[in-house]
Amino acid sequence: MCTPQVRRLPGLEGIWVFVGLDMMIFALLFGSFMVERLKNPDTFEASRQALNLHFGGGNTLILLTSSWCMVRAVQAARRRAAVGPWLAAALAGGIAFGISKVVEYMGKIQAGYTMLTNDFFMFYFALTGIHLLHVVAGCVALAVFWAHARAGTYARDSSLVGIESMGIYWHMVDLLWIILFPLLYLMR
Repeated sequence: MCTPQVRRLPGLEGIWVFVGLDMMIFALLFGSFMVERLKNPDTFEASRQALNLHFGGGNTLILLTSSWCMVRAVQAARRRAAVGPWLAAALAGGIAFGISKVVEYMGKIQAGYTMLTNDFFMFYFALTGIHLLHVVAGCVALAVFWAHARAGTYARDSSLVGIESMGIYWHMVDLLWIILFPLLYLMR
């Protein structure tokens, strides 16, 4: 007689609570954006057109690729294979996103767009800035996990739950951008 395999939720329970709360906060921010957009659609549309679609699309590809690398890191950890290269690639994607976002911000500021320009740019800088803080926090965590992987920690102990939790967080960051990109850059 076979004993049934017990299924478990990946990662730590706390990461799911954090992700749920974070997503609720962003949902409120997204809703606030939509309400303000309805009040002044002409300003929001004119401001949206000032954004560089190439930056937004490029950042989407960067984060999707980084998330794919994170999936590969989790898969490698489950197989007890090397996770370091996948974590490094995910981290590189996060860093590339951050650099791209800073370059984009500098371009907007040099063109005279700031948080004080209008409601659209207040939301643009606030939403993407909060998202960027999440990316930076994720990059710090990825760097720590990568350092542990280089030291061989994941080959010796049961740190799969930590890698899974990191993956859950990183996918949340990706999901937030997948919502932000069309909301800010595409929606007419």
